[in-house]
Amino acid sequence: MTLRYGGDYNPEQWPEEIWAEDVRLMQEAGVNFVTVGVFSWSLLEPSDGVFEFGWLDRVLDLLHSAGIRVDLATATASPPPWLTTAHPEMLPQDERGIVHWPGSRQQYSPTSPAYRRYAARLVRRMAERYGSHPALSMWHINNEYGCHTNLDYSDDAAIAFRGWLRDRYGDVETLNRAWGTTFWSQRYSSFDEILPPRIAPNFRNPSQLLDFQRFSSDALLECFLMEKAILREFTPDIPITTNFIGAFKPVDYWSWAPHIDVISDDNYYDPLDPRSPMKAALTRDLMRSLGGGRPWLLMEQATSHVQWRTTNARKPTGQMQALSLQAVARGADGINFFQWRQSAAGAEKFHTAMLPHAGTDSRIWRSVVELGRQLAALAPVEGSGEKAQVAIVLDWPSWWASEAGALPQTLSYIDAVESWYEALYDANVPVDFVHAAADLTGYSVVFAPQLYLLPDTAAQSLDSFVRQGGALVLTYFSAIADENDHAHLGGYLGGLRTALGLRIEEFAPLALDPSSLGSVVAVTSERLGDFSGTLWSELVTADTAEVVARFAGGDLDRLPAVTTNHHGRGTAWYVGTQPDRAAVARIVGTILGDAGVALPFPDAGAGIEAVRRGGILFVINHGPEAALLDRSGLDLLTGERSEGFTLPQYGVVALRETPSHEHPEPHAPGVGKPSHFETRKAESEVH
Repeated sequence: MTLRYGGDYNPEQWPEEIWAEDVRLMQEAGVNFVTVGVFSWSLLEPSDGVFEFGWLDRVLDLLHSAGIRVDLATATASPPPWLTTAHPEMLPQDERGIVHWPGSRQQYSPTSPAYRRYAARLVRRMAERYGSHPALSMWHINNEYGCHTNLDYSDDAAIAFRGWLRDRYGDVETLNRAWGTTFWSQRYSSFDEILPPRIAPNFRNPSQLLDFQRFSSDALLECFLMEKAILREFTPDIPITTNFIGAFKPVDYWSWAPHIDVISDDNYYDPLDPRSPMKAALTRDLMRSLGGGRPWLLMEQATSHVQWRTTNARKPTGQMQALSLQAVARGADGINFFQWRQSAAGAEKFHTAMLPHAGTDSRIWRSVVELGRQLAALAPVEGSGEKAQVAIVLDWPSWWASEAGALPQTLSYIDAVESWYEALYDANVPVDFVHAAADLTGYSVVFAPQLYLLPDTAAQSLDSFVRQGGALVLTYFSAIADENDHAHLGGYLGGLRTALGLRIEEFAPLALDPSSLGSVVAVTSERLGDFSGTLWSELVTADTAEVVARFAGGDLDRLPAVTTNHHGRGTAWYVGTQPDRAAVARIVGTILGDAGVALPFPDAGAGIEAVRRGGILFVINHGPEAALLDRSGLDLLTGERSEGFTLPQYGVVALRETPSHEHPEPHAPGVGKPSHFETRKAESEVH
């Protein structure tokens, strides 16, 4: 077997005489895997109950004859015009009651009985016809669930929401307690009185907003599970996927992941964002973690620019390949694109593809062919994985609740997560993501940034992790409320108060405008060094906790800013502000050092990403200057065996090292020794 390589193939956009050329060029590029049928419902079923499969039969037969495996989509992501005309009630509505009309895609309410009925019929016909086709290697349900329609406020959604609430709470009085409806005269006497949280005169009930987010994620999951059940009936042994969208706020992927055979992801990083390699790495690590460490698929990316940003920058030469290989290094067993052939018409005609408008005599095509060759050389890593010592809690309910408004500060949950992930990424420390109540056995350090909601189950899991010897790092605005968004009384922190050894008395948010007075707070520390904090500060009382850093100046002068507390065999850290980037790195380094987690590549310079997978060392140079890797071994990508390698910008090596350079530490087997990495000016800059 080899790594999967290909992308979305939409032959229905082109005359049939082009299909043979497509397949010939796919073979030239090393393509062995394509997704077919994602947006083809209107062609598969051009009128109610009339199915036309002949064209798809010929496509699948042609692909199979060329040895190309097919990820066959169920085509339910975009209902045809005849269906929305016959059933306009299936169209979604926003919180103001405005209908989202046809003419784009994803024009359906996930809770619509009509949508579900017709989608189920289509999936059944697809499974009956293609379940035994030899080209079929995977089913692809729908597409990017929730990308455009994630919160639907229609009448169908209202009916489904009431049913979901009955299942969750049993009776309306239990719901009233959970939602705190005595506030603002919101008490309900019947589930029939409850509506989705449509636009209202003022702040809406935070607990209702939170439950509506949960319900909306679950409603989409119900659609997926409906289709999955039909496919399982006909093809119990064919794996099933649907494409995630990275760290995507509307859908709680932890609740979805157990139902998906192969986790897959669509990732469209911005070439203009210098933090793109870090952000891409975060989503790769998240996908691997959602699958419990199993390999996953990069289902979509762009070869160069997309079409939906304000400025759609091209990817510099080499960057597409570098970040594709980053995905492999972080657990992907397949690299795919949207799409195979760049569209000539439609809203995505300027979204680049594997075969661009310019054809084969183009920079993009040459890069696509080269990437195909590189992926074929990486077959030895297929199916392998690595275990991290460090984890970050990513909690969707906290994400939803901490950004719902009526809060002490306007915060970005994902920014908080990224700030701690970035320090670990820069240090080349492997990271897993976990949900708040996960079994944390085997991890040495767990970071929980902005974990606003702390249910009892999560508190027990995190407390147990510390007592058994782990190091927990909790940051500001964490453990503030329970799962219903009711504040923990008596000093916040709930079930983690003992582990942290402190009490939070009062919040002191900072001005968001960096030019405003009170936007920065000074922090002083002998151990961590002095630094600046933004976004947040607070009045903290240390009980058993040791104060590692203190606020300096102003009303909070000398009060704790960073603390650590011994609890059982472990330690619990608390960070009461948002440290600057350099300070986050120092805090992370201190905590890892205390926990005995060695930096695997301590001499890697800025812009150098180093990751191990399956015994292969991947080194990627994202920096502007060439880097010298003083390591001997065989580079799988080139077949070159050498005592050292020079990596230009976006250069990558996949090194099978010689035994003499390997390190004995099982948790830190990386480059390790001084001068194994050396950054120098690129040849073109030396005169």
